[in-house]
Amino acid sequence: MKSAKFLVIAALSALTLNFSQFSLADHHGGAMAKTLADWAQGEHRNETNRARNQFRHPVETLEFFGLSADMTVIEILPSTGWYTEIMAPYLRDHGKYYAAHFSPNASASYMPSILGGFEEKITANPDLYGKITVRHLNPPHEVVIAPPGSADMALTFRNVHNWIMAGQEHEFFASFYAALKPGGVLGVVEHRAKADAGMDVMRTSGYVTEAYVKEVAAAAGFEFVASTEINANAKDPTVHPEGVWTLAPNYRLGDEDRAKYDAIGESDRMTLKFVKPL
Repeated sequence: MKSAKFLVIAALSALTLNFSQFSLADHHGGAMAKTLADWAQGEHRNETNRARNQFRHPVETLEFFGLSADMTVIEILPSTGWYTEIMAPYLRDHGKYYAAHFSPNASASYMPSILGGFEEKITANPDLYGKITVRHLNPPHEVVIAPPGSADMALTFRNVHNWIMAGQEHEFFASFYAALKPGGVLGVVEHRAKADAGMDVMRTSGYVTEAYVKEVAAAAGFEFVASTEINANAKDPTVHPEGVWTLAPNYRLGDEDRAKYDAIGESDRMTLKFVKPL
């Protein structure tokens, strides 16, 4: 018959083994629950996208908007998925990420193509992107981007000028308002025009005044909460031969005056936070 001392030692050994296995499992889970900074610098992002962090400040921007890992978040027109690479993995385990993307029925020929590239991207990496829900945003035909009143946050990065150029800014903001729950946050990052710029500038240059973004948001029912200069760039004069597309990453002039535009970097941008009233 085994001694009591042996039985105690055996029990302690088993407990230690089980604790080690639990610790390893817990560590694995912890590794999956990375911070925004981890995802922003992650190896799943290519070098070009990571290099733009210095201009776009994704971690500071998302923290300013109040993003947390358990939220339901809608990214408005994520294009090729620059911010998707950060937010979708961050929200995967405890939150929900909606991509309100272009419609396959969109009138502009480039839109279905970009949507297709985005869908290929997320399909190719199901571990990171397998829980994304893609919805189509194409006012006035397709405007339901999440169950009404369900989202904690809707975010749009450098898109408002396109809606102004299409004469649809009010329709877009109305769709965000409908999708957000009371108290939900709308975060806007946009190329910033000089305060005295008129609609002619906003319809052609890609730059928009802060005052006009606030006006459109208020018309939809949003209340302005705060702004930050996280994405400001004092080196950008905002007047260029090919509008904002003269600068990185588009470089519409090619190599012409490339050093000059490299020295500017990406555009001067406003970063505005709104809320849907309770």
